[in-house]
Amino acid sequence: MKRMQHSWGRYAVRVLAASVAALLLAGCASADGKREVRRESFPYWEKGAGASQAVKFMRVQVPKGAVEVKGAVRVQPQERVYLLSFLTDEKAAEAVADDLRPEHPLEAKNFSSSLSDDGFAHLDLDLPHEIPDVRSTSVCPPCVGDKRRSHIQGIEMHIEDRADGRARVYLTAY
Repeated sequence: MKRMQHSWGRYAVRVLAASVAALLLAGCASADGKREVRRESFPYWEKGAGASQAVKFMRVQVPKGAVEVKGAVRVQPQERVYLLSFLTDEKAAEAVADDLRPEHPLEAKNFSSSLSDDGFAHLDLDLPHEIPDVRSTSVCPPCVGDKRRSHIQGIEMHIEDRADGRARVYLTAY
């Protein structure tokens, strides 16, 4: 008798598991019974996202009088990468850099961009790592105690100084 109860219990568990699996599969089916699987191919560019989303995420101020303000958001499997670029005067570009509180001063150096890769090409801009004498720095906002940007893991900044006293600023954050 005890053995029969034990078998019956195993049978009930199997029936329950099969019922739950059927319900879960039914939730994945469309009204006509065909199973729908939606997969995004990564990375992709978020439609409609631009400079205003990047500014809001990075909590930076685009300097008054800046032109050619461009931005985009690249969606990756684990995170979003925000790109922002604008053309301003050199002093204003330096002020943006100071506001980020970078761990190292801006300096011209060879670098390999882990964040922006070819993202700025999406904005029809030169790639920062291909610009001669571009100055670069990076910051980990939580590491430097920047409470305004504690939600950001890292920001990379590049400044292209131009002969006319203006500078193109490139910012990438995630």
